[in-house]
Amino acid sequence: MKKIILFAAVSLGAFGLAACSPGEKAQDATENASVAEASGEALRLYTFDCGRIDMLDLGIFSSNGEYAGRQNKGADMCFLIRHPKGDLMWDAGLPDSFNEQEGGVTNGPFHIEVPTTLRSQLESVGVAPGDIKYFSISHSHFDHVGNAGLFTGSTFLVDKDERSYMFRDEARADEQSFGLVAPLEGVDTTEFDGDYDVFGDGSVTILAMPGHTPGHTALMVNLENSGPVLLTGDLYHLLESRERRIVPVFNTDEEETRRSMDRFETLAAETGARVVVQHALEDLEAMPKAPAFLD
Repeated sequence: MKKIILFAAVSLGAFGLAACSPGEKAQDATENASVAEASGEALRLYTFDCGRIDMLDLGIFSSNGEYAGRQNKGADMCFLIRHPKGDLMWDAGLPDSFNEQEGGVTNGPFHIEVPTTLRSQLESVGVAPGDIKYFSISHSHFDHVGNAGLFTGSTFLVDKDERSYMFRDEARADEQSFGLVAPLEGVDTTEFDGDYDVFGDGSVTILAMPGHTPGHTALMVNLENSGPVLLTGDLYHLLESRERRIVPVFNTDEEETRRSMDRFETLAAETGARVVVQHALEDLEAMPKAPAFLD
């Protein structure tokens, strides 16, 4: 495996968020929101419907018990960012194999359906998995890595703490879930610590937002016409969770999650970014459906 370790001070480049206060971080993000023009092609953001999740026990999504006895219908989004220097696939949704399960699958507190495969949605925009230069995940939970095996020919961009977490002994013991990420263990990998400027021009930046998992991340995409877009990963699961700063019981660190929320909201406010909560059905329905896109 080829592994490149990039430290935060290097990987941020002009974005410069690592050593700044929240207000300074957001100001830097605004000042460096230019989009790459290397070949004259516009940066594009495609949204894919990577599954539907009925949350049968919403209580696990609130550490303070506020959601006890409730249920919720959620989405599972993943995204393709097309850049003049190559494509980035962000998150990999639920496994395409669930598309073959009539009526879906019940797995613990979730009922899962995959109405449309990720592969077919990529085909709708003229992209094959093997064409994608970079693959990254907000974190390594099963609903974000379901099709990770499609992207073993891409360079895997991953927070160093998340990589350690996803390949730890306890994770390996869960053979079913580990089987989804196992194909990534030996691929060409770039690890980073802190934020990571994917293309080196401030247009697409992976943001360190730990707490849900040790190396959880969000993504900022600075589009020429639509402006900045922030993809939350699982920093929030519901729109209400964002409004009320509600943390799931299964996060690895609640206080760290709240610090990430503070940073995220400062950045969102200062940049005026459109925030997409990746599990919110309302946000999925508000995004252009591929092959349409934001640019």
